Amino acid sequence: MPSLATMLRALPLEKLAPSAHRYLELLFVLTQRNLKVRYRGSILGVYWSLLNPLLMTAAYTAIFGTTFAAYYDHSLLNYLLAAFTGLVVINFFNVTTTQALPSVVNSGALLNKIRLPFSILPLSLVLSNIFQFVVGPLPLLAVMTLVVSHNPFYALLLVIPSVALVLAATGISFLVSALYVFFRDLPYLYELVAFALFLSSPVFYPAAIVPKQVKTFIDLNPLTPIIEGLRQLILGRADLSWGVLGIALLSGTVVCTIGALFFNARSDQYMDLL
Repeated sequence: MPSLATMLRALPLEKLAPSAHRYLELLFVLTQRNLKVRYRGSILGVYWSLLNPLLMTAAYTAIFGTTFAAYYDHSLLNYLLAAFTGLVVINFFNVTTTQALPSVVNSGALLNKIRLPFSILPLSLVLSNIFQFVVGPLPLLAVMTLVVSHNPFYALLLVIPSVALVLAATGISFLVSALYVFFRDLPYLYELVAFALFLSSPVFYPAAIVPKQVKTFIDLNPLTPIIEGLRQLILGRADLSWGVLGIALLSGTVVCTIGALFFNARSDQYMDLL
C-alpha cells in the first residue's frame, strides 16, 4: 500500500483547495491513518476508550456514591450512571482537544512539501475520536437509556447532546491548534485549563450542590448543559428539559463557530512559523 506522502503527491495540487471531494478524500485518509497508528497492535482497539470512564466511575461511586445518591432519587445505580455519563463527556472532550492541539505544528514538515488545507489536520483527529465515540461509549449510553427509561425516543434524543459535544470539542480543537502555532508553551497551560474545566463540570458531583455564588460560572461552561442533558435522557426524567438540550446545542455551535473563525483568520500566518 502506498504511503500517505505518495498518495498526496499524486493529487493535482492546483485543484486541491477548491475541491470538496478532494478535501473529504484527504480527510478520510488522514482519519484512517490516525486510527491505524493509534490502535496498531492493540487488543481492544477503540474499546480502550471505555476503560478510563468505567474505572473512574467505579472509583467515584465507591467514594462519593453514598453521599450524592440522594440527588439521584436515593439510587446508587442512578449516581453510577450519572457519573459515567459525565466521565464519557469530559474524557471525549479532553482527549480530542489534547490530541488536536499539536496537529498543525507536528505536520510542519509535511506542509512544507505539500499544499494541504490546514483545517484538515485538527479535523482528522476530531473525526477519529468521533468514530471511537460512536462505536464505543455511545451505544452503551443508548442501551443504558433504553434499560432505565424504557423510552426509545429518549435514546434517539441522545443525538442532540452528542452533536453538541462534538461541536464544542471541534471548536476548541481549532482554537488550541491555531494558538499552538504562535505559543509553544500552550500544552502546559492547556493542562491547567483542562483540569479547571473538569472541576467546573458536574462530572462526579450533581450540579444541585454548587453554591449560588459560583453557579453562574459553572453555567458558562459549555460542557455543563451537555452533561445535564445526557443525564436527563439516560435517567429517564419525566420532566425532560428541552431548554437544557437547546442550550447544549447552541453553546456547542457558538464554540465551534468561534474556534473555526479564529483558526481560519490566522491560517495565512501558519507557514511562516512552521
